[in-house]
Amino acid sequence: MAGRINDDDVKAVRDAVPIDAVVSEYLQLRNAGGGNLKGLCPFHDEKSPSFQVSPGKGLFHCFGCQEGGDTIAFVMKIDHLSFSETVERLAAKAGITLRYEEGGYNPSHQRGERIRLIEAHQAAAEFYVRALESPEAEIGRKFLAERGFDQDAATHFRVGYSPAGWDHLTRYLRGKGFSDKELITSGLSQDGRRGPIDRFRGRLMWPISDTAGDVVGFGARKLRDDDNGPKYLNTPETPIYKKSQVLYGIDLAKKDIAKASRAVVVEGYTDVMACHLAGVTTAIATCGTAFGNDHIKILRRLLMDNGSARVIFTFDGDSAGQKAALRAFEDDQKFAAETYIAIAPDGMDPCDLRLAKGDDSVRDLVEPRTPLFEFALRQIVGRYDLETPAGRAAALDEAAAVVAKIKTSSVQREVAVQLAGLVGILDQEFVVHRVAQLARWARDKGGDQGGRGGPQGRGPRGGAPQQTAPAPAPGFSGPALNLRSPAHRTERELLKLALQKPALVSPAFDAYGVDEFTAPPYAAVRRCIEEAGGAEQGLTDDRAYLGAVLDAAPDNTVRNLVTELAVEVFRGKSIDETYAGMHLVHVRLRAVDRRINDVQGSLARLGSNVAPQDLAAAQNEVWVLQQYAQSLRAHGAAAL
Repeated sequence: MAGRINDDDVKAVRDAVPIDAVVSEYLQLRNAGGGNLKGLCPFHDEKSPSFQVSPGKGLFHCFGCQEGGDTIAFVMKIDHLSFSETVERLAAKAGITLRYEEGGYNPSHQRGERIRLIEAHQAAAEFYVRALESPEAEIGRKFLAERGFDQDAATHFRVGYSPAGWDHLTRYLRGKGFSDKELITSGLSQDGRRGPIDRFRGRLMWPISDTAGDVVGFGARKLRDDDNGPKYLNTPETPIYKKSQVLYGIDLAKKDIAKASRAVVVEGYTDVMACHLAGVTTAIATCGTAFGNDHIKILRRLLMDNGSARVIFTFDGDSAGQKAALRAFEDDQKFAAETYIAIAPDGMDPCDLRLAKGDDSVRDLVEPRTPLFEFALRQIVGRYDLETPAGRAAALDEAAAVVAKIKTSSVQREVAVQLAGLVGILDQEFVVHRVAQLARWARDKGGDQGGRGGPQGRGPRGGAPQQTAPAPAPGFSGPALNLRSPAHRTERELLKLALQKPALVSPAFDAYGVDEFTAPPYAAVRRCIEEAGGAEQGLTDDRAYLGAVLDAAPDNTVRNLVTELAVEVFRGKSIDETYAGMHLVHVRLRAVDRRINDVQGSLARLGSNVAPQDLAAAQNEVWVLQQYAQSLRAHGAAAL
């Protein structure tokens, strides 16, 4: 069993791999002010970005779902890895060799399952690429050449060839140290009569990568007539390959998709190749399944749903392509981007079009022209005889139900007006009311399941979402936070200062007791800072200090609040010593006033029953506290 990874090596991994670089592999990030970045959260559906990354602190936090942590925590959650698997993966990226407390370096059998499966796929991809150069693979090279792809194109897309024998790859990977169990689990091999055999044999191979660029599966194209398998054979579902969650070409296209706020969805591997070679470098394709929910989530995180985002679907003009377009329209409302459809003349796909008419024709094809909703409605309406009243009524019934699914009322009305024109009904308001009626019935029947994201309200000065009276968090006792409370707002700002700008509040902050924070969640964070050695620790190594505070958190609830406070923007315009001093004073002053009220309340309850010496001591304490409070009000932070 593997030993515990050396703490210094874990720290080295955290420091070596910038969190913004890692997060950017999965979603588009934009400037959020204050040195932070923002994007659409990958852990829950939302329409406006509440996910923030602080590169300087190495932390992320979502103000919608409350997920937060460092680089390791992000990769663990998004890729469903264990702590050791995550550290190993990031270490490999940074070129760091890990040490284990029980001795020795990291032997292959100690590595996590996901990493082992990805390593097997990487080795298989290299094997297939080399095999494409063999005499046997001439049929594969000819297939590519006939479709306009030369050796450079094959190299760029890492296209390979799987030898026709029973176990060429299996024997190769065994020689690399992979077990039969790993080969079966990966989907690269399958059970044969005498042991594992290759799953893919005598086929052209396309590696399928995830958003991070790791090869997780393959698409294999039949080349020979005596191959009785399907035309395209894909990797089966495995721990690292879920066909509904991968898009071919996303590793090559993601940066340009984010930069251009545009994605082109095509139907096949060669179509992706043709588009990219023609200059349409935002092209991606599904892998043996219809475009669906999980694919939308991937694209939304890259497009970030800004007002100019475009998604263009290219489908064949045949009936199957039309059905694919209608399925895509069913999911259209899950995009904030505008969606379009592009169908080439004569029903050609982008690969055929490029071969017949050149690169310019492919670029021209994917220029947005026909909105997807218009195409979908035309397909529906086109099935009816619009020359008869019965035909028009039937077309309206089916198409209106589709339009009613549009959640934005202004867009719904606009499309309803266009539907009236398509069906040939002069009374546009009748169609608008019919669509609105169907929408109300759907809401009343099933509730509004619109897939809304987290809280949409924004905080002051465009900062983090404003939180108002959330429910008490697990592990906290006492009343819930209420940011309308001046005391809670001030305590929150002071903790943010202690985490983000400790130099402004140290050493005064470290003298504050946990009981000076009235909100139990804030008291818990104060305790974490105390256990981490105080805010003074942040003066020398900001990241190590925040790491120590996170390590001191008793549970994920407190950890999430720490990351939230560590990345949230401040309420003030100028964050300086004056701002820090004001919050130090306000928190201390309220604590002093509470103590005065407590002592005076106790004396009032006891009345004449209090002993003379106790009365004198209490009165003296009240006098001292009143003088201190007066000094704080008069001199501010100088009186601390």
